[in-house]
Amino acid sequence: MKLMKTLGLAALLACAANAALAHVDTEGVRRGAYLARVSDCIACHSAPGGKENAGGLPMDTPVGKIYSTNITPDKETGIGNYSYEDFARALRRGVAKEGHSLYPAMPYTSFARINDDDMRDLYAYFMYGVQPVKQANRDSDIPWPLSMRWPLTLWRWMFHDDSRYQPDAAKNAEWNRGAYLVQGMAHCGTCHTPRGVAFQEVALSEKKPGYLTGAQLAGWYAGNLTGDAREGLGGWSAEELVQYLQTGRNRYTAAFGPMAEVVHYSSQHINTADLSAIAVYLKSLPGAGAADVAPVRTGATLFFENCATCHQANGQGHDKVVPALAGSSAVMARDATSLIRVVLEGGVNARTRHLAWEYSMPGYAQQMNDQEVADVLTYMRQSWGNAASPVASGDVAKVRGIVADSAHQK
Repeated sequence: MKLMKTLGLAALLACAANAALAHVDTEGVRRGAYLARVSDCIACHSAPGGKENAGGLPMDTPVGKIYSTNITPDKETGIGNYSYEDFARALRRGVAKEGHSLYPAMPYTSFARINDDDMRDLYAYFMYGVQPVKQANRDSDIPWPLSMRWPLTLWRWMFHDDSRYQPDAAKNAEWNRGAYLVQGMAHCGTCHTPRGVAFQEVALSEKKPGYLTGAQLAGWYAGNLTGDAREGLGGWSAEELVQYLQTGRNRYTAAFGPMAEVVHYSSQHINTADLSAIAVYLKSLPGAGAADVAPVRTGATLFFENCATCHQANGQGHDKVVPALAGSSAVMARDATSLIRVVLEGGVNARTRHLAWEYSMPGYAQQMNDQEVADVLTYMRQSWGNAASPVASGDVAKVRGIVADSAHQK
């Protein structure tokens, strides 16, 4: 009898579960899965070697390390108890279900632009399309009193605009789709827009100066995405920009560092229509952020000894294999942080379904001292028609310290 009651209870629970699943919007889950790829959630909410979306990824901030949170539907350690309203409030206003403020490293300043339909699809996906993982969230390494959350309420009041994206009636549908994605789910400004003294993005759209003009963040420099001819996308066609986002490379450059992760986890999975819309929007941005530079040539010998074999003496590289240095916006970025880092620790191209093979570059941290790295990079930045500021040995030393710290944590 006891066994029959147990089996009967199990059957009732199964029926209840099936009834609940019957009300799940499977199309909404499918759309939400795509939107989560556009939003690049996995990259930030998955620790190296850990479960997807379970959190634990360390992130550097000016006041210490924070760790991404578990966003799986686990009811104890994740967001399984979040209602739709809780979910939307976290993404749009930066407030957790428990009421505390989220650090602005979570890009709610961008996610606020997401419309209601897309927000509901994202919620459906995270509730019903993601595997629950029981993994407790980790406290930040930020020391007290800087770790107190209440000042973030003031921060939101001063800097956060939680309004939805409003289409520009003067632009066509494709431009508006691109603007909606770039400003919202793709949150490009989170990395590519300079930050102010309170770590706020200086602009959230093309309507204010500084938007997407490049920024240093967590030991890397995210490049200029405006139409600047030297360090931005001025020389790229829309088709070349789509190619870069799909494959991680084009005739100008190859993705490295955090951008390679963006291509791997996010942009290679975005459909061509949306990538084209993103390209149309970015190509509409006028050039901004360029700095005056003085052409000085040094480091030629180091370049020919260490770099010319792959990148060629004329800096042209090999199409779709070794990125060109001549005319490269990454090489001519006004902030050389990312360029220094890839020379010190090397890199691997983004792995995508469009191009299965890998190209890797060795690091030169052991072969070159700070001055030598500065000299060879200055040569690259001021040769073959390139015109960018020289690199100082002190800048290399600073990045070398970041690289050493990163290696120690792995």
